[in-house]
Amino acid sequence: MSEVKQGRTIQQDHQAMLPQAMSPNRSTWWGRLQQRFPILQKKRGKALLVALLILPLFGLLGLLALRNRGDGGSGNGAGGADGSSELITDDTYFYGQSEPVYPSPAMTGSGAWADAYNKAANFVRQLTTEEKVLLASGIASSTGSSGTVNGCSGNIDAIPRMNFSGFCLNDGGQGVRGTDFVSGYPSGLHVAASWNKDLARSRAENIGLEFRVKGVHIHLGPVVGPLGRVAKGGRNWEGFSPDPYLSGILVSETVSGIQSQGVITSTKHFIGNEQETNRQPTGDVEAVSSNIDDKTLHELYLWPFQDAVKAGTANIMCSYNRVNNSYACANSKMQNGILKTELGFQGAITSDWDAMHAGVASANAGMDMVMPNSKLWEDNLVKAVNNGSVSEDRLNDMATRIMAGYYQLGQDQGFPEPGVGMPADLTKPHDIVDARNISSQQILLDGAIEGHVLLKNVNSTLPLRRPRMLSVYGYSAKNPDQWNYKSNGGVAAWTFGGESSYLGRDTSAGFSGHYYNDFSDIAPNGTLFSGGGSGAVTPSSVSSPFDALNARALDDRTAVFWDFFSPDPDVTASSDACLVIVNAFASEGYDRPRLRDDYTDGLIRHVADRCNNTIVIFHNAGVRLVDQWIDHPNVTALLFAHLPGEASGRALVSLLYGDANPSGKLPFTIARNESDYVHMAGPDLPGGQFEKFPQSNFSREGVFIDYRHFDARNITPRYEFGFGLSYTSFAYADLLVSKRDGANTARYPTGAIREGGQQDLWDVLATVNATVRNVGDVDGAEVAQLYVAIPGEEVPARQLRGFAKPFVNASNEAVVSFDLTRRDLSIWDVDAQMWRLQTGDYGVFVGGSSRDLPLQGTLTI
Repeated sequence: MSEVKQGRTIQQDHQAMLPQAMSPNRSTWWGRLQQRFPILQKKRGKALLVALLILPLFGLLGLLALRNRGDGGSGNGAGGADGSSELITDDTYFYGQSEPVYPSPAMTGSGAWADAYNKAANFVRQLTTEEKVLLASGIASSTGSSGTVNGCSGNIDAIPRMNFSGFCLNDGGQGVRGTDFVSGYPSGLHVAASWNKDLARSRAENIGLEFRVKGVHIHLGPVVGPLGRVAKGGRNWEGFSPDPYLSGILVSETVSGIQSQGVITSTKHFIGNEQETNRQPTGDVEAVSSNIDDKTLHELYLWPFQDAVKAGTANIMCSYNRVNNSYACANSKMQNGILKTELGFQGAITSDWDAMHAGVASANAGMDMVMPNSKLWEDNLVKAVNNGSVSEDRLNDMATRIMAGYYQLGQDQGFPEPGVGMPADLTKPHDIVDARNISSQQILLDGAIEGHVLLKNVNSTLPLRRPRMLSVYGYSAKNPDQWNYKSNGGVAAWTFGGESSYLGRDTSAGFSGHYYNDFSDIAPNGTLFSGGGSGAVTPSSVSSPFDALNARALDDRTAVFWDFFSPDPDVTASSDACLVIVNAFASEGYDRPRLRDDYTDGLIRHVADRCNNTIVIFHNAGVRLVDQWIDHPNVTALLFAHLPGEASGRALVSLLYGDANPSGKLPFTIARNESDYVHMAGPDLPGGQFEKFPQSNFSREGVFIDYRHFDARNITPRYEFGFGLSYTSFAYADLLVSKRDGANTARYPTGAIREGGQQDLWDVLATVNATVRNVGDVDGAEVAQLYVAIPGEEVPARQLRGFAKPFVNASNEAVVSFDLTRRDLSIWDVDAQMWRLQTGDYGVFVGGSSRDLPLQGTLTI
């Protein structure tokens, strides 16, 4: 979700926080051209432009194409466009591109929801129209910095006569954000890098408990949108992985774990929220439209949401962007047709903060709750019901869906008062509500450890063996210079993960709609525990890499030298090892400007030129290219530390010294060059006739993102999806592929629709077994991965369809087993509007990464 929670006031309040040297004004064509080509701000650049204008027409068109990132295309063009180049100024041009689906289906109370539905319906029958609207309309709330009610991100008011005390809604995915006495868990991306289902579940249970203790009814997460289509996406770190299967498994565990504590999950952002650039309407430019064809929607972006619904998520958050040129929170096809009908979703749909742009239209299109508040509803929704613009049945269903989650999670029985541990102003005296639990300490550490990925380790450089001398370089080694609550009109650095990144300067600019500023690639003021924005984490205590390294050095009597600031530090060549600890930052509100930066690459090369045992550690909020230095003979080891949360330093040191064995694997692909990602490297920008209505055409690549794209184009990555090293070695053997006896292999499913879709989509049709052997001399865990090649045209060469992470002692072995469901083996049939099981031979592959698959077999259906 976004935290532009007070509309235009944040933009007004924070102009003073923006960089003084602002980029050219994007509101004019000349400013946009200057932004893209800085030379045009100089006299010689202007002369160059004049010369270019007299070139033949084809040359001019080629120049204009350069305005867009990626491979030269903006992704502009909308479905049904007539090919005209005339500037579109009216939204009516796009009418009909998103299929209308009305009326909004009422909650049925099917399956496990029957009791909660009956209780909710009985509650709602006793309410007045005004009280029903009150349930659906947020009240004045907080950003976690300057609350008027409490410190909750959003609030639903109480109805005292019904003994209902209201709701507190709060971020975020790594723990309770914006308050004191809470823990900082690893990010979603970090969890994905662990490939550990059990750890994901334990993390979620502990997060849910902390939310409950703080009096938070609705956890604003987990995130599976963005999925990760755009490599530079500013919020990719909040989600899990660009692979829908991996994201789906992990979001299912997360929803189940958090809700096991009686806290509602608001799985977000539904749907197609794949870039931050132009995510919100700004000036006379509307939000970007994610144009997604039906097949791509189902097989890629909807997949993890389907898993979340099946897991029982009681809330879904609709996103800022438009989908097929209809705003997501007013898109009847997505909300009424897909979510509430096809997937049988029983819960409520809540808007992202200030994502509702039409009152009656959003209600009729299936949205149930607005956040943080909106005059488009409130009294106006009462009027709309009274005059018939919104039916009383629709309002009843909105209120019923909202209250059903309350009863389904048992919040009517002993749940703390809303926001009891969320003071509106932390600078003032308040009662301490300590949400931390001693049982979470091992989960915090294990989660941080397992999300590290060892990518290079020449001649067993790691683990370190009581080094006599260490040198530590880099801005991400130490704690931020400031870790202190500071109310700053709503966008405080601490509150939104900006302590290490110019005290939140860039995040504040992004929240204000300045999508085209010259944003920093790094957070130079200290180490990263999370990215920036509403998904950030504010732990009560933290362990930085240098703190933990120095403590270990004291125990081992190791001499330590350090320089956290210099781009060209003095390097002690006699050091046993030189650690360069750096980062790649990302934040809500803007997309990353680059996938590498000259400052950091220069620092790494400078140290490597002078130290023959240079170990590089990256805290990375997403993809980070490494080809500027990875082949340097003195770069002996590389660790991607991702975003580990509060136990960052302790986790890193346990891995560097061999107390723990690396077991993480990449949840994304690392290319050799940014151009390898083609147009998916960066966001799509406004341009041409769509200058006022930015278009992002997902159908351009379809389901071929990340490793699927690299496989389809036969591009060799630097490090492939699923890759990661260990201090030991593993071998695979004994592949066994077997069909389930009596399994129904009819072409289409026939089951009734329950939460998640047709029930028989989850019928197991086949099982794959394999043996994993530890052939090294160190105990460790291995992520065994199953990929399937589904027969047919325009399908990926291989798709992840299973993973397991056994811990195997040296010289021992373990058997892994993968179940394949009907959905796993099907493709989406656009004509039939159902999942279709293919007939023929399915390729079955098992191994340690998407390109290391020594076991190969066949499943015939």
